[in-house]
Amino acid sequence: MKLWIAQGLGVGRMPFAQGTFGALLGLGWFALLLGAGSWLIFAAGAAAGVAVSIWLCGEAEKQLRQKDPGSVILDEITAMPLCFVAAMVRASSHGQQWPGPGYFFSASHGLLTAVTFLLFRLFDIWKPWPVRQSQVLSGGWGITMDDVLAALYVNLVVWLLSGFVRL
Repeated sequence: MKLWIAQGLGVGRMPFAQGTFGALLGLGWFALLLGAGSWLIFAAGAAAGVAVSIWLCGEAEKQLRQKDPGSVILDEITAMPLCFVAAMVRASSHGQQWPGPGYFFSASHGLLTAVTFLLFRLFDIWKPWPVRQSQVLSGGWGITMDDVLAALYVNLVVWLLSGFVRL
């Protein structure tokens, strides 16, 4: 059961693009957290997701006897909501009381969601400093923290872009 969850309910067993499909599942996790309609629930759910990812990804690594197995995608799933924090803050500062799922998954803000998704995949694959270096952490910490750090890069770029371009 732990391995199945760490593999994104089995999606990570696909023969290609496991991280991309994990990130797509992460958009669903993001929408679920947004649907609660509360910053507190969003933050608690995102933090709990990261904690569970650290634990279960570490367990999966032990079970598979492999360092950061490609089939383990819970780290991408749980990091995806973190990628949208800057966009959520920006939306709130522009009068959007709570940017629920309808905000990010609408025609008017779909570009923002697509750019955020693509930036996350870019930083997760490229692994600029210190993303790659975080992978030396043991077990689930190394698996999960590189995605959390990639999400920080995404937020920085989205924040900078939103000052120049309407996403």
